[in-house]
Parts: sequence; C-alpha cells; structure tokens
Amino acid sequence: MEHAKSGGWGDWWLAAIMIVITSWLLYRYVAPKGWREWSGAGLIQAFIIALYAEMYGFPLTIYVLTTVFGLKVPWLHPSGHLWATLLGFGYLGDMIEMFIGFAFVIFGISVLIEGWRELDQAQQQNRLAIDRLYGVVRHPQYTGIFLALFGQLIHWPTIPTLVLFPFIVLFYVRLTRKEERAMVERFGAIYKAYMHQVPMFFPRPGKWHRLVEQS
Repeated sequence: MEHAKSGGWGDWWLAAIMIVITSWLLYRYVAPKGWREWSGAGLIQAFIIALYAEMYGFPLTIYVLTTVFGLKVPWLHPSGHLWATLLGFGYLGDMIEMFIGFAFVIFGISVLIEGWRELDQAQQQNRLAIDRLYGVVRHPQYTGIFLALFGQLIHWPTIPTLVLFPFIVLFYVRLTRKEERAMVERFGAIYKAYMHQVPMFFPRPGKWHRLVEQS
C-alpha cells in the first residue's frame, strides 16, 4: 500500500467523493423502478466503484499486470492511462487518451440527460417520445450510458470495468427488448412502425451528427 501511496494513489476520500457524485448522477437520470432496472443500475454502480477505487485508491489492475503477467508498468498515477502506457506513447499519449475518453464521457452524459428530459416531457403530456433524440435512436438514455462507460474504458481502463462492460450492455439489450414488447402491446402498429424507422441504440451511418445536434 505504501508503494501505491507513493505512486499517487491512496486517496480513498477522493474515491468516495467521486463515487457519491457519479452515483447521484446515475440514480437521478436513470431512475430505476422495477427490480430489473435496479439490477442494471447495480451493474453500473459496480462499474463506478471499481473505476474510482482504482483511479484514486489502489491500482489493482497495475498490480495484476506487474505481479502476475510480469509487465513493466511504472507504479505512477499517469500509468493508469493504460492504453498509452502499454503502447509506450508517453505523456502525449496520456493526454490524448484522456481527451478522447472525456469526450465520450461528456457526450454520453449529455445524451443521457437530454433523453431523460425528453422522455419526462412526453410522459407528462401522455404521448410517445418519438422526435428529437428519440427520432435518432429509440433509447437515447441507454445510448448515453454506453457512450459514457466506453469513454471511461478509454480514459482509465481496469480489469474489473472491462469485464463488467459487456455484461452491462447485454443486460440493457435484454431490458430494452422487454420494454419494447410492452410498448408494442400498448401502442400496437404505431410503435412497430417507429421501431422499423428508428434504430435501437446507435444512429444509422451518416446520422451521428443528428445525435450530436439533438443532445
């Protein structure tokens, strides 16, 4: 632990603060209702805890890479930008990795919040949300989650978060199919036509600019 502290880790108080702030954002805009949604939120919560525990607390991934696999990864905080570190890109690579990762995170959060806002307005007006962001993808809130988590995998990859990410995606794909079956039962042909016209999570090729514009 002293080795980790001297390398720039051991700030568990900072890890706790970041976990609380990020968790508030999650539960504020994902707003899980049934047990299935809580299960998905729990997976994301585990991702958040694993991320910030390693970013500020103890570098478990670096420990595994150096002690188990024998890789030469310096026990220094910037080494947490693993893609640049392992490829030998140095400080400039760290900055590029951080910039790209943060861009995905900020974009994802923006899509998540705007999707939540549009859905809330539609529910208050007792209508389907099928325009603006919902005219680009059918589930922009989940799109936002995927983009933000992917950004963190670029910015600060860890073994636990890399393992958790595909399970999170799989969970929300299955949840989405269940939700859409309920929407078809409720709205019938209208929602079926909407499903045919608008992709589930990601815009069709050449339509990504619309996702950026609407968020």
